[in-house]
Amino acid sequence: MDAIDRAIILATQEGLPLVPQPYHAVAEQVGIAPGEVMERLAAMLESGVIRRIGAVPNHYALGYKANGMTVWDVADERIDELGERIGQLASVTHCYQRPRHLPDWPYNLFAMVHGHDRAEVEQKARQIDEILGDACRGHEILYSTRILKKTGLRII
Repeated sequence: MDAIDRAIILATQEGLPLVPQPYHAVAEQVGIAPGEVMERLAAMLESGVIRRIGAVPNHYALGYKANGMTVWDVADERIDELGERIGQLASVTHCYQRPRHLPDWPYNLFAMVHGHDRAEVEQKARQIDEILGDACRGHEILYSTRILKKTGLRII
């Protein structure tokens, strides 16, 4: 990543400008041609420097008021296979493996789901439970009560 890539990231980390030609606006801000902005973003996507370019809807504004981090005690020998399947569910926005902290915290698979209410989150958790089957030894749903910060990684 060079200085121009960094400048593009700084110009877009809060989102693309909401204008008819957002890449042109970024190009003007950074001081390069719009085509170069697009080429550099594509290269950063390909290399994994950035994960995606896309709209990030505000789920609260869309009526999704219940947020549940579902935590699962999954057999270690199946965590990769099952975590991949859970992560592909449309209802799961984040899915990752975390270390257990025994004896108090047996959970090693985390999957965030959102719903209009807690009943919807619980229904989505039942879908996850069905996929995990006998590889799951227990789970909990940890509900958000308030937002303290809502941003991704920001470079300065």
